[in-house]
Amino acid sequence: MKYIIIGGVAGGATAAARIRRNTENAEIIVFEKGAYISYANCGLPYYIGGVIEERDRLFVQTPEAFGKRFNIDVRTRSEVIAINPEQKSVTVRAADGSTYQETYDKLLLSPGASPVVPPLPGIDSEGIFTLRNVYDTDRIKNYMQERPVKRAVIVGGGFIGLEMAENLHHAGAEVSVVEMANQVMAPIDYSMASLVHEHLQEQGVRLYLEQAVEAFEKTASGISVKFKSGVSVEADLVLLSIGVRAETRLAAEAGLKLGEMKGIYVDEYLQTSDESIYAVGDAIEYPHPITGKPWLNFLAGPANRQARIVADNMVFGNKVKYEGSIGTSIAKVFEMTVASTGLPAKRLKQFGIPYLSATIHSGSHAGYYPGALQMDIKITFSPQDGRLYGAQIVGYDGVDKRIDEYALVIKHQGTVYDLMSLEHAYAPPFSSAKDPVAVSGYVAGNILSGKMTPLYWRELQQTDLSTVTLVDVRTADEFALGTIKGAVNVPLDELRSRMADLPKDKPVYLFCGVGLRGYLASNILKDNGYKDVRNLIGGIKTYKAAVTPVNPPSACSGTHTQTASAQAQPVGEKVVKVIKVDACGIQCPGPIMKLKKNMEDLSEGERLEVTSTDMAFPRDAEAWCRTTGHRFISKSSEKGTYKVVVEKHTALPASKETSLPADMGKTFIVFSDDLDKVLATFVLANGAAATGKKVTLFFTFWGLNAIKKVHKPRVEKDIFGRMFGWMLPSHSRKLKLSKMNMGGMGTGMMRYIMRKKGIDSLEQLRQQAIDNGVEFIACQMSMDVMGVKKEELLDNVTLGGVATYMERAEQANVNLFI
Repeated sequence: MKYIIIGGVAGGATAAARIRRNTENAEIIVFEKGAYISYANCGLPYYIGGVIEERDRLFVQTPEAFGKRFNIDVRTRSEVIAINPEQKSVTVRAADGSTYQETYDKLLLSPGASPVVPPLPGIDSEGIFTLRNVYDTDRIKNYMQERPVKRAVIVGGGFIGLEMAENLHHAGAEVSVVEMANQVMAPIDYSMASLVHEHLQEQGVRLYLEQAVEAFEKTASGISVKFKSGVSVEADLVLLSIGVRAETRLAAEAGLKLGEMKGIYVDEYLQTSDESIYAVGDAIEYPHPITGKPWLNFLAGPANRQARIVADNMVFGNKVKYEGSIGTSIAKVFEMTVASTGLPAKRLKQFGIPYLSATIHSGSHAGYYPGALQMDIKITFSPQDGRLYGAQIVGYDGVDKRIDEYALVIKHQGTVYDLMSLEHAYAPPFSSAKDPVAVSGYVAGNILSGKMTPLYWRELQQTDLSTVTLVDVRTADEFALGTIKGAVNVPLDELRSRMADLPKDKPVYLFCGVGLRGYLASNILKDNGYKDVRNLIGGIKTYKAAVTPVNPPSACSGTHTQTASAQAQPVGEKVVKVIKVDACGIQCPGPIMKLKKNMEDLSEGERLEVTSTDMAFPRDAEAWCRTTGHRFISKSSEKGTYKVVVEKHTALPASKETSLPADMGKTFIVFSDDLDKVLATFVLANGAAATGKKVTLFFTFWGLNAIKKVHKPRVEKDIFGRMFGWMLPSHSRKLKLSKMNMGGMGTGMMRYIMRKKGIDSLEQLRQQAIDNGVEFIACQMSMDVMGVKKEELLDNVTLGGVATYMERAEQANVNLFI
């Protein structure tokens, strides 16, 4: 039997070796148009960047060694230019340009794929490359050795593009990545890619998203890459990483059937439309195990698996079926690891497949053991039976073994319940007693059972917050560092005692740092009669990452710039003492609480160096310094750990009241409960507070109605107190306009117009005032007269009398009576 194999890299070389292992009684010829076979395609970027120093390490086998070991006729620099299925022959063009024919009994096609090179002006300019093989690698490497490459532009933000971004950065170039889509890494969802965006920018990569290249122009200083938007970027080297296209010319010209995706059609035995010809690798299309629809899969793992199957079928007859690939992939992006398997939410939506998803943020191993690093996981699954559809992981350590576990479950059509039953090897240096894979299954199970109703970040982003109660259940300290606009803060540990603050007549949306405390809060509320309670999946970490826009490179850089508000340390100032604190493996708010606690023990001028694995910690620490007046010195990151240095500084920041002149405060007496007048009060108060002024609101008589709780506890009142309660508005939503109320129609119209025009409601303005530190004082005498109890007022309200008001007024230069 005579076997001919076209293509000598992953699929072709593996199949040739397997055929020989199956039989010694066969003639095997491998044709490879390049000079090399069986080389490490995936290692090429690392050789260019200098991580792999020796070129020879890229080659698994030389043609001579491979041919000798397996008794195979390996013909490099020999391109098959035609196939004649009727004569069972191929036409070959040799290195010297001559052609000849070779017959076969069975033929295997493994031609691979070729890079996409769009016909743009200037595309053939010197310094513009693609990367697919050793020849491309040598060209790029030689170019970089012949001239300094200080600026590199990568067109395309896929796996190869980002690997090359890292390696060109490693080689000393300033790297720009240009991507036409709104995210890098197409196989993962936007919320996960947003974590990669943040990491790329931290590493100094200039990220141009939603930008299409329209031309290249050779200039005296290099290459100008021009975008359709009018922006241009200068480069010394340009790498096109737009994608690849299946090499199907030979098959098409031979009359072999091509599929819907324009790949070579094969059946379950990897046999083409001609019974003597088989095909594997990048050039074939095959039904996806989940969708059943054909797709093209450009990955080395499936190509090698196909090669083993096809070799057995070519030698022993069609006995082994190929099950299809789910696209399991992984890439190193600077210090981060990104992995994907199965189908992300966006693809399921594209195919019209109903799905749910769960997102968790976990540690790579037990948090108390040193070196635990953050791992962000998202899974997609069927809402009917929990069948697992896909998984995505962004992390630093342990990503590979987790993605392989997910892939195994998906390949065997398993469910999220199978994730719970997987038995994991556990020891503190390697995992946790509850492995992240199992935890993702638990979360998905809670969603499927109805124990937790999910709220996804896009849903929250599109929600009219006036129709829901948005509750941040993190601690007050966390809330002070930043929250989601419109949220009220009811810490989880206070929820049971403050439940009356939350109305039952509209949905309650909960969130915390990563989702766990929100889940616990939802259990409490559901068991206490709240019908519509939803928990933000992935917490504020996922939400903030997803909704924060990627700043254009002109407005940001990968290096940290100190700001005046953070009170950066002057260069050269002597440091008396540095205390190091390890907050690695601790989930939010742990790191910021450690920072606060340890800072209390320092003396003026001493520094605290805190290391954390929480990606959001540097931003939180900087915000904390702005609020407290301590000096934020620096931040840095390395291999998934984030280090901040903060200096003790006892002076309060400029925004604090005590740093202002005594006559710069503002006081308002709120006497009226007319809706329009109360609105004006809070607009003015927020405006004053935004400029750093100390603002006090003194609520007296009818003005008390503006600060009443919606849901009040039962309190003892005399007959006069009860009568006032019947006659007066029970809370702010019952306030009326001073004019044109028209039996409540005017008030309703006012609130409707404000909502439609995106103007904050009275309740939102009031919460903003609370968030801005505006002081609320209720007149004790008015409360006594009108039978109003302190328990009926908002929690942040303090009580006072005339003396309290006069003391505030003396410290102010503006006093308004409303």
